[in-house]
Amino acid sequence: MFTEGRFDMRLNTNNIKERIKGTFIEALKIQFIEDDNDNELLASMNISTDLLQTSGVLHGGATISLAETVSCVASNIVCAEDEQSFGIQISANHISHGQLDDNIIAKATAIHLGRTTHLWNVDVYSENTGNLISSVRVTNIIVKRK
Repeated sequence: MFTEGRFDMRLNTNNIKERIKGTFIEALKIQFIEDDNDNELLASMNISTDLLQTSGVLHGGATISLAETVSCVASNIVCAEDEQSFGIQISANHISHGQLDDNIIAKATAIHLGRTTHLWNVDVYSENTGNLISSVRVTNIIVKRK
């Protein structure tokens, strides 16, 4: 499915931690998880009170933000040195809801890694129950760095 040498998902957590300082990613407290699977990228986020909707469950926008973040970071890892990615389309299906103090895990899996676009499937699970919370498709555009 992937061109040899094109898909290298070995995450350098020190570089990621430095790059997200002072960003929305840091505000959401998203943590990247090292994994031996080169075809995916994992990240987690704790459900705190500031991520809840008025009914007391995880806000869908927080879930979508996690999904877009993990897919964009994954695309940027795959991109050449002179390229970067940006999310251009997101489609989310919320299956169940996350509860306060649960950790959710987002697993981004590449569907298509083209020259100008990447397509990712991001499944978001409850770490406590194992239930699927959301399934999200993210399309990223790949552009030259300026």
